[in-house]
Amino acid sequence: MASSSKQTEAIPLTSLSPENDLGSDTEETPRATPGPSSSSQSNPDPTFPLSPITNLKDQVKHRLTLFGDRLTNPFEDNDIDETTSEYELLLDPNLPSNYQDRHQPLPRASIDSLHSPTARRHHHKPVPTQDGDHSGDSSSEDEDLAPEEQVENSPYPEVRAAVSPYDDPSLPCNTVRAWTIGLSLIFLGASMNTLFSLRSPSISLGALIAQVIAWPLGHGWARWVPDVEVSVPWFSKRHGKIKLNPGEFNVKEHAIIVVMASVSFGVAYATDIILAQKVFYKQDFGLLWQMLLTISTQSLGYGIAGMMRRFLVYPASMIWPGNLVAVTLMNAMYETHEEKDPRVIGGSMPRYRWFAFVTAGAFVYYFIPGFLAQFLSSFAFMTWIWPDSPVVNQLFGYSTGLSLLPITFDWTQISGFVGSPLIPPWHAIANTMIGVVVFFVFLASSLHYSGTWYSWYLPMSDSNTYDNTGKQYDVSRVLSADYRLDEVAYKNYSPLFLSTTFALSYGLSFAAITSLIVYTYLHHGKTIWRQYKSSTTEKPDIHMKLMRRYKEAPTWWYMSLFGLMLALGFLTVLAWPTNMTWWAFLLAVLISFIFSLPIGIIQAVTNNQIGLNVLTEFIYGYIQPGRPLGLMIFKTFGYITMSQALTFVSDLKFGHYMKIPPRTMFMAQVVATTFSCFIQVLTLNYALKTIPGVCTPTQPEHFTCPGGKVFFSASVIWGLIGPARIFSPGQIYSSLFLFFILGAITPLVIFLLARKRPKSFLRYLMAPLIFGGAGAIPPATPLNYLSWGIVGYLFQYLIKKKNFRWWSRLNFLTSSGLDLGLALATLGIFFVFTLHEIDPPRWWGNEVVEGTMDFKGSAVQIVLPEGSTFGPVKGSW
Repeated sequence: MASSSKQTEAIPLTSLSPENDLGSDTEETPRATPGPSSSSQSNPDPTFPLSPITNLKDQVKHRLTLFGDRLTNPFEDNDIDETTSEYELLLDPNLPSNYQDRHQPLPRASIDSLHSPTARRHHHKPVPTQDGDHSGDSSSEDEDLAPEEQVENSPYPEVRAAVSPYDDPSLPCNTVRAWTIGLSLIFLGASMNTLFSLRSPSISLGALIAQVIAWPLGHGWARWVPDVEVSVPWFSKRHGKIKLNPGEFNVKEHAIIVVMASVSFGVAYATDIILAQKVFYKQDFGLLWQMLLTISTQSLGYGIAGMMRRFLVYPASMIWPGNLVAVTLMNAMYETHEEKDPRVIGGSMPRYRWFAFVTAGAFVYYFIPGFLAQFLSSFAFMTWIWPDSPVVNQLFGYSTGLSLLPITFDWTQISGFVGSPLIPPWHAIANTMIGVVVFFVFLASSLHYSGTWYSWYLPMSDSNTYDNTGKQYDVSRVLSADYRLDEVAYKNYSPLFLSTTFALSYGLSFAAITSLIVYTYLHHGKTIWRQYKSSTTEKPDIHMKLMRRYKEAPTWWYMSLFGLMLALGFLTVLAWPTNMTWWAFLLAVLISFIFSLPIGIIQAVTNNQIGLNVLTEFIYGYIQPGRPLGLMIFKTFGYITMSQALTFVSDLKFGHYMKIPPRTMFMAQVVATTFSCFIQVLTLNYALKTIPGVCTPTQPEHFTCPGGKVFFSASVIWGLIGPARIFSPGQIYSSLFLFFILGAITPLVIFLLARKRPKSFLRYLMAPLIFGGAGAIPPATPLNYLSWGIVGYLFQYLIKKKNFRWWSRLNFLTSSGLDLGLALATLGIFFVFTLHEIDPPRWWGNEVVEGTMDFKGSAVQIVLPEGSTFGPVKGSW
């Protein structure tokens, strides 16, 4: 993601001292009372202290008991206790439905409970009371406390379980250390992710990687950088000298770095437009247009985010469950004492030493499946035995097949496209696996071998488009000189055909839209409406009170940025021959603006976001058909603007929970987003110029541009040919519209059955995940998802159930180490071997895969002789 230039008054970069940091972002307001606390938890085994996560789990259980029997935990099993951790509560969108109880007066804990080990945080220093004493120093008994001396907390148990109700305003966060580490990680993360997005399977570094890496970098800075002050001519006259080492690395600096990574690590959607335009359409508007497109599409959402703060950030009822996990992990990293457990593997060593060992091991190991013995990456041995059998390659192939024996020894295949299986909870993995098996194994094979959609003449699974001879669709034959559809040439050429899984993926995307709407209404409708009403009337919670001591970022800052990005968007669309009209551009922005609030409310409560990509493709495909570049731009402004706005809002809520000054948040987001835009565009152009054979199916290091190929195919389907010629009644793929109905019915059926059997597994079924969980197929393959599900079952179910101590202490660090080691090894192979045109060693282990029909993309049952065609009669399309 990326950001824009700011058009605001000067926002000081205060790394001088805590006082200077407060001077720029705080104001004198009545001080809110810091809030409550948790009671002390007993440790059944004093020899081996519990981990911070386990302690937090005990706190969750304790705090939920405050509500008695009125609050239902959807994950509670009478016979399973250890596996139902707080992460299940925080990540599952099926949050407790009895929200009205949360608006009742809460039991209050005494200040004495702040002395409990589980309540004490190294970075959460109690705010002084009016007489100058610290609340944490009180020693009076609970029964002697007056009501005004008691403290409060959030009315929502999920928030109380994860977010501390304390704030230490003396902690500096707008420091030269935070900015240096943050911008350095942006450079690495944005460039690496852009490069990796061209690879198949694509891999990516997330904000969690930045959160893990920033910890040793920050503490190393605090230890070794000299404590000196430097003078900056344009800055120091107003704010004084800048301290290079502002003291101990603190949680607020860490949070700022994570926010900068969150808005910048994701590859900008606009890079797919550039890729499709340059590589597949052979059209290039130049570097300036690419920069304007990327910056405007990535930053237009800031204005929407600024206007939505009062509805989506400030109210306590807008929880944003996804942020609670990040806050929990952040708090765990700043526990006063790191607790070890010698009874588990790696339990006797510091956590970051374990992380270093995993990273080093993953780095060294990947050279084996990634370069020396590539057959280990996709162990489809059935295709090696029968390399020329179309059916065997269709069923067991890893590239264009169904991978019915999903064997791989490559973390790239496991985490590529889908992400690490060590992060999502098991119920989410299980729902996704149901969708993969039902739709992409059983239904896809049934449709393919029955000849549906002329599938006998086409591959089983890939992201290409085909003509009626079985060859890839030649868009140059139907493009006019101004890059629009030539209808006469189209009628004389061929209709467009898709592989079975590609066609099925569009049907599932239709079903995912309607299922998410119905599912949200059934499970969260009353809650969303209640919390929306509460958001306009409820009193500020403790977190809002604590945030009032900081100066708010004015709305005009956001609106000025919105106006600037809107102007850049107009310039991008109208100053070059994009075939997009001014009113279509405004319509795209209007769609994003209208849907941001309702979808934001849904996401803030349920952690689900309804995507607008298919909706925007539908709209533009019908109102301005035959304009592929226009469609790509319309989809980006109509979908990504909203998605980016909600990303920014989510990060603002994260900053709200972490008590980050809003003006510092604004500057960090804007600078990080803008900086990453430049990095991503330059990296993409560098890669396209320097990688031999980039974006070709046989590229030796697998830089085949899977995402760009899908984006290009979508532009052909929805933009060049248009949905009216593909999905409308009477067309080849018109039956896919039935998935809209299927998606609407399925969650209702599951809901009714689950009410009859409330204790059965049906309560865990989520129709939106079943339909949309495998949305990366294609270009992903069932091998990626099935191997991901197997590893997810091992870590997120078996290990979590059998050895919760290890899981709670090292699971997330293991995931980060595997991802980082793989990324570093991929970079090593790229710079050492690829750029120097050094090919992998030629031996059986690297050549056996290349001899299969699956690898060649030729696993087709019926190959037509030259001059023959299949499909509808010529002239009928």
